[in-house]
Amino acid sequence: MTIADRWLLPDGMDEVLPPQASRMEELRRALLDLFHLWGYDQVMPPPVEFLDSLLTGTGTDLDLQTFKLTDQLTGRMMGVTADVTPQVARIDAHSLKREGPVRLCYCTNVLRAKADKHQGGRSPVQVGVELFGSASLAADLEILRLALESLSASGAGEVHLALGHVGIYRNLVEVAELDAEAEYAISAALALKSPGQLEAEVSRAVSDPALAAMFRTLGELHGGPEVLDQAREAFAEAPQAVNDALDKLCELYQGVHREHPEVACYFDLAELRGYQYHTGMMFAAYVPGYGQALAKGGRYDDTGRAFGRARPATGFSMDLKLLATLATSEAAGDSVWAPAEGDAEGLDEAVQALRRQGRRVIQGLPGQRAAGHGCSEQLVARDQRWVLEPLTT
Repeated sequence: MTIADRWLLPDGMDEVLPPQASRMEELRRALLDLFHLWGYDQVMPPPVEFLDSLLTGTGTDLDLQTFKLTDQLTGRMMGVTADVTPQVARIDAHSLKREGPVRLCYCTNVLRAKADKHQGGRSPVQVGVELFGSASLAADLEILRLALESLSASGAGEVHLALGHVGIYRNLVEVAELDAEAEYAISAALALKSPGQLEAEVSRAVSDPALAAMFRTLGELHGGPEVLDQAREAFAEAPQAVNDALDKLCELYQGVHREHPEVACYFDLAELRGYQYHTGMMFAAYVPGYGQALAKGGRYDDTGRAFGRARPATGFSMDLKLLATLATSEAAGDSVWAPAEGDAEGLDEAVQALRRQGRRVIQGLPGQRAAGHGCSEQLVARDQRWVLEPLTT
């Protein structure tokens, strides 16, 4: 191994340097304070759990993302947290056991076996909220509103919100009585936005002409709010459950548009990412210049069932590292430079007084210069007193 190789990090792993680390800490505190104001209690799940708990109810995707190791004390297989949501569901179901709606929030490091275009790096700092115990539309709307408030607090400007509802596809699958293979094949064709492949899979698996037409149309229903009107027409003869899902999607859009008219809404009724995981509305929030969602979430009512306490659940998560790139640290360039020593007495007292006021003071060491430390002001001795003056370099 060469000396250069000693400094290599594994693919997808990164280190956070100043001033970005300071920005992340500022943002972490701001978001947790925001969640607190909305009534969410913070929890801190462990970094490692037994696999049979960690992967309960999450499906294959999370299994492939989880680093696995053997517990030297018990011999049981453990996993490093790749997604905090299942852990918070366990806390709600097993550790807290509260009645009624429960609001929980978190901010913690996670580790993933591989990265993809939807999840970013392999070592994100996951921050988010989960709302348990309410199946109401109001709960979903609260999650959407809080996600948008979180992005605003992070410095996001032009937000584009993509909304969908997995119940539309689920109910069409149920009425068509598709087997697991056909269900997966059609969902894969929808995900690829491939009309030819969708036509082939639907023709092979769906015998009812009306239902087949609905599956084909589903792949075309993506765009602005007008998509909701198109869906009403396309699914006029669909099962009531499909129209119920559309009703919820319309009400969510109206609620978001009423409070955040500046947010551009996009609808994709064939968006099935996390299909095995989500049970209702799904959303992702994007900002120009970023190739992945800055916030994503939705409803996932079945997760708690595996822990012996089936409860409705909805929530969202974000990567703090990614959010911290939206704006620079407010503290950058706002530091005070103090000399190593001075002609006037009271330098230490002046430094301590500034720090008590919340100012960041960097006191030089012998031979150290002020340049390069993000200082905008300096302590200068004037008439045997220490005063602040602009720092000129």
